[in-house]
Amino acid sequence: MRKKIFLIAVILISVFLFLKLGRTSNYTQKTIQKIEKDSIKTIPREKGVVVKEYPSSEVAKVTHKMDSLLKRIHKRYDFHGAVLVAKNGKIVYNNQIGYADFRSKKLLHETSAFQIASVSKQFTAAAIVLLEERGLIQYSDSVAQYYPDFPYKDVTIKHLLTHTSGLPKYFWVAEHKWEEKEPPSNAEMMALLEETETPRFFRAGRNFDYSNTGYFVLASIVEKISGMAYADFVAQNIFEPLGMKNSFVYSYKKDTIRSNQLTGYRLYKGWRHLKIRGTVNDAIVGDKNVYANTEDLYKWNYGLHHGMLLSKESLALMQTRGKTKYGRNVPYGFGFRLDHGKEGRVYHYGKWNGFNTGLIQYPKDDMVIIILEHTSYRSIASLNSKIKRIVDENLES
Repeated sequence: MRKKIFLIAVILISVFLFLKLGRTSNYTQKTIQKIEKDSIKTIPREKGVVVKEYPSSEVAKVTHKMDSLLKRIHKRYDFHGAVLVAKNGKIVYNNQIGYADFRSKKLLHETSAFQIASVSKQFTAAAIVLLEERGLIQYSDSVAQYYPDFPYKDVTIKHLLTHTSGLPKYFWVAEHKWEEKEPPSNAEMMALLEETETPRFFRAGRNFDYSNTGYFVLASIVEKISGMAYADFVAQNIFEPLGMKNSFVYSYKKDTIRSNQLTGYRLYKGWRHLKIRGTVNDAIVGDKNVYANTEDLYKWNYGLHHGMLLSKESLALMQTRGKTKYGRNVPYGFGFRLDHGKEGRVYHYGKWNGFNTGLIQYPKDDMVIIILEHTSYRSIASLNSKIKRIVDENLES
């Protein structure tokens, strides 16, 4: 009797595994077949800029190897996202793989908008620089000039930009001090900081400490000076001038969800994808909450580096390492992490609510790599290295 029960159990398990593997195989094949092959596009250029044309054989080789890489990480590591690679002013790869929605089985599309998490800080920094260029603020201004009740009187705009402000973590303040049902907006969080006077980590300028709080305060200053919502200011002054049609700022429970807007997921028990819901911190903008697709982020990167938005002097300042009050360099400019090693990367990674993102520029190689993913993939930096190796080995300089 026991042997009979054992055999029945083995048969049932075998049938279950067969069906599961069959579904997985069909799912993977379906997503791979939907990858767009016509991915070689060129962003409109300013006059005088020469775009390098690569032999079609070299581009085809990069495309083949990149497609294979995406298929592999999709199957092995549950990567559901998009990748764009540009070199010498030419997009040589722009593709996506996997699901946009796991319940409806809707596939990712080239217009799918990812939450870019901390890569959003570049837009906040650029908004501040635009205000400075227009003579409306100075980097040496204190936050208290615009918010008189701000309790940290020695903090300047430049401290916020370079993460040397020492401000407390607003995540903690929201989670422990906010008592309303709906998550706080920027204005409400500024008022909460003023009310609670939460102790900070150090006096402004003494150290470098990566701070989401600093960038939400910067976005609040943008709102105060411009008289516009941060989302509207960024849309009118950055997205629209650069033709970023799939980009927007989203504040949880306060804004309408867009049709192409993705949700972040986490993997449950190794096979089920669960949506990650918003939290008390998700209505704050400036440190996160910009949504975009790969092509829009390339338009942003190109426009920023070719004088379409800011002066060359302002861009140089954004990509110059900040300093503490003691003269020590910090690895950050205005919205950019700066690596002055052999490769000299100008980059930023982002991670929030299932979204993992990266925008990496290699100025010496004139190469840009953009990676966007929304199912808690954890190896963006490693993937970036693999992508760069493929391009280096298969495209001439």
